[in-house]
Amino acid sequence: MTTAIGVLIALAVLALVLLAAAIRVLREYERGVVFRLGRLLGAKGPGLILLIPAIDRMVRVDLRTVTLNIPPQEIITHDNVPARVNAVAYFRVVDAVDSVVNVERFLEATSQISQTTLRSVLGKADLDMLLAERERLNEALQQIIDEQTDPWGVKVTAVEIKDVEIPTAMQRAMARQAEAERERRAKVIHAEGEFQASQRLRDAADVIAPNPSALQLRYLQTLTEIGANHNSTIVFPLPLEIVRPFLEGSGAAPNAAVDEDPADKARGPRAVERGSDGDGLLDPPRRSTEGMDVRRDPRAP
Repeated sequence: MTTAIGVLIALAVLALVLLAAAIRVLREYERGVVFRLGRLLGAKGPGLILLIPAIDRMVRVDLRTVTLNIPPQEIITHDNVPARVNAVAYFRVVDAVDSVVNVERFLEATSQISQTTLRSVLGKADLDMLLAERERLNEALQQIIDEQTDPWGVKVTAVEIKDVEIPTAMQRAMARQAEAERERRAKVIHAEGEFQASQRLRDAADVIAPNPSALQLRYLQTLTEIGANHNSTIVFPLPLEIVRPFLEGSGAAPNAAVDEDPADKARGPRAVERGSDGDGLLDPPRRSTEGMDVRRDPRAP
């Protein structure tokens, strides 16, 4: 009797062990790929799964999106600029059977193909494109990686370039370029402002020209503004009509010297007679040249 009870207890324990080995519970985001004696039976789950102990083997596959951090990659851009780039990829398993049967470790395989694709694609881009057109590069990376991982049952949803590190000398050169560009824009804006202001001044001159008193009022308004800011400064507007006669008088003498006959200059200075406008006391006596052969030294000026 005691032996029978011991056998029953042993059988019960064995049944519990076999039942525990045969029952599997899969969560909603998990799938189980079952192999029976090495042959594929297919994907099971979610929920309760019954297996034959020692005959069936199940591989769990997580269907949730995986965040893959791509290690920093040393690249050389198309314009021969060295850079260090890292990125992040988001993917998930859409076919549990292919992720187990077609590839050994899909996570490591996806990481390696992402690194090589990152170096290949960014090496064909210029530095300006790498910094300014990241969205287009991200789309190209996502499309290429997704095409290569599709036979593995892996769907790459997005690839984002996180950081681009460039040499310090290149950073300083780019800063100087940006500063020069800002200065150019400032000069262009200033020139446009001057052009618009000149147009407004021309319009104001057209309005003031028919009425001279308006210009005099503008003078008085300017004096008021200067007096309010600079109390020690005295400004006296002088009309040009008062100064113009003096300017014309000072220019008459030079004009007379210009109008002198070139023949008179060739003959040299004239002798001043007594009683003339010059000082006769200091003038040398005149000698008559009638009947005399007057010859000038050709070397004389």
